[in-house]
Amino acid sequence: MLSMSAEKGQASVELVALLPLIGLLVLLLWQAALAGEAVWLAATAARAAARADAVGADPAAAARTVLPGRFERELRVRSAADGVVEVAVAVPALIGGATLATVSTRARFEAQR
Repeated sequence: MLSMSAEKGQASVELVALLPLIGLLVLLLWQAALAGEAVWLAATAARAAARADAVGADPAAAARTVLPGRFERELRVRSAADGVVEVAVAVPALIGGATLATVSTRARFEAQR
């Protein structure tokens, strides 16, 4: 049987061993939140671009007004003849400057008569 003095540092050792895993988990959760923000902002930008397109304004400029700078880098806006505007926003990586994925959404706005 081990004495109490031999078990004194065991909890500290276990905590130190788990710290990298805890740090990785925090980074993954933060990246997931950033991806969720990209989805939310893409939908908002698509609605703004569709409204601008319906009144004859520049849809890309309208989409940029609602996006923070980190999401504007690879923004793509396409307008179709039927009034549908598609907006694609890149999901930036938390670490480094890479792009993890691209979120694309569409919106349509019909001008009121």
